[in-house]
Amino acid sequence: MTLRWIVRTFSEICVTLGTLIVLFVVYLLFWTGVRADSAMDGEIGKLHDQWAAGQVTPPDTAPEPGGSERPRRYEAGKSFAVMYIPRFGADWTKPVLESTAPDVLKRGLGHYDRTARLGEVGNFSVAGHRRTYGDPFKDFPRLRPGDAVVLSDGATWFTYRIDNRPYTTLPGDTGVIDPVPRKSGFNGPGRYLTLTTCEPEWGHSHRLIAWAHLDSTQPVAHGRPSALPG
Repeated sequence: MTLRWIVRTFSEICVTLGTLIVLFVVYLLFWTGVRADSAMDGEIGKLHDQWAAGQVTPPDTAPEPGGSERPRRYEAGKSFAVMYIPRFGADWTKPVLESTAPDVLKRGLGHYDRTARLGEVGNFSVAGHRRTYGDPFKDFPRLRPGDAVVLSDGATWFTYRIDNRPYTTLPGDTGVIDPVPRKSGFNGPGRYLTLTTCEPEWGHSHRLIAWAHLDSTQPVAHGRPSALPG
């Protein structure tokens, strides 16, 4: 009787643990994606509404010692641009928010707050989840030199061009988002873009990095750039 009870109890525990594991996997693969997709669509919708209402302003500036001015940072946790990467599909569209905090990356891509503003001299650097929370950078390894990364802040289209196949490094390698990123092949100051995500696909022991340079800009009023599907 005791042996039978032990076997039955062990079996029930295994079934319970198996059920919990399945539910956790469903949560990771499905529910976080549903919530993230809804959050990202909401951020893009808010931006489009603001832009349609004419709420597009030039970068804020603040005085520096000596009377010069410097751009302010974007507002933490707020979306300010939309990114398009045709390599990932004609419908791939994600909001870019200020900060790479975990709660922010659940709502879109995150701009490293101490890097350059969009289109400026320096390194505009952006992070995104590879898996879970909408899988925004799931196809990151597919990036190839020459691929377009297009962003809009409501007033201007910015078209960057990828310069390298994705590069693998460690999470502590912060030089990849320097103004002139180390190991990028760039030789001096310019208008650069860095994209980062986790590696391996379901882990976070390493990072995948892609670098790009600003290829062209045009006013939104002139229509969509040629790099985007019609």
